[in-house]
Amino acid sequence: MALQVTTAAVPDDEKAAFWGGAMSRTLVPVEVVPLAGTPFDGRLVSQRLGYVRISTLEADAARVSRTAGLIARAPRSEPQVGVGVQVSGRAVLAQDGRRAEVSEGELVLYDTGRPFSVDFPERFRTHLFHLPRRLLGVPERELRQVAATAVAPTEGCGAVLLPFLETVAASAHAYSTPVGDRLAGSVADLISTLVAQLAAVRAADAADGLHAPSDHLVRRVREHIDRHLGDPEMSPETIARAHNISVRYLHRLFEGEEVTVSRLIQQRRLDECARELARRSRTAPTVSAVAQRWGFVNPAHFSRAFRAAYGVSPREWWVLQSAAD
Repeated sequence: MALQVTTAAVPDDEKAAFWGGAMSRTLVPVEVVPLAGTPFDGRLVSQRLGYVRISTLEADAARVSRTAGLIARAPRSEPQVGVGVQVSGRAVLAQDGRRAEVSEGELVLYDTGRPFSVDFPERFRTHLFHLPRRLLGVPERELRQVAATAVAPTEGCGAVLLPFLETVAASAHAYSTPVGDRLAGSVADLISTLVAQLAAVRAADAADGLHAPSDHLVRRVREHIDRHLGDPEMSPETIARAHNISVRYLHRLFEGEEVTVSRLIQQRRLDECARELARRSRTAPTVSAVAQRWGFVNPAHFSRAFRAAYGVSPREWWVLQSAAD
């Protein structure tokens, strides 16, 4: 039996929160921020086909985010692989440092076990397929390689998978349990094949050296940032000087990346702080000591930045991770 949720009877100032709550309970916990100025309108229809959950979302422009903080609050939740089929409107999905622009009739892969965000810049309709990651039988490294990859109907397995998923989404309610279980297996097999195909293409491109010269420089800059995270003086100016390029050119290099240079520095520092605070140890490090070790000079700024990224304070993060252990 399908679950149906609509914001039609909800007060205007509560519509977005209501719809976000429905998504969080039905799929995985997420945050929803409307991008339009009018009262938010959203509909969700969700049902199961064997171990695959199929949901159809139709709503106004919005940003949907699954933050590290939301993931940390449910550490034992089973990671799901998600496939979004864009029926109408556009979507921009970001995960693992990649950004996929998904047009009508295309699909995109993502992993609920790691943070991601999706921007829907206009009213949209999309089918979401969620299934346990372990059932795909593909290495996690391959999933990381292909997350946030858009696939068109003319690309490889997309020619088979897209029309199949659209048909299954439209008729899932009509199948008996035995048939639904078999179809769920077919969905998993096709998604596994798509992951393997995309990973093979990525590996072949890397082996053939199909990278622009600027890609190599971006990687060198990223490696430099990782090596100098503890230096509070690190900045776009010092990075540009270390690579004999101008600051303007450095910013141009990152125009195609998900984050700016300054944002990347802060993000990587926060990642390392979160990792250290989550480490099991007889003597827990102080929050201020961890912040200073990874280049944060101002404790108040660190706390604000950490909460913005993870949804909780550094101390609350440490407590959550300790409880999870």
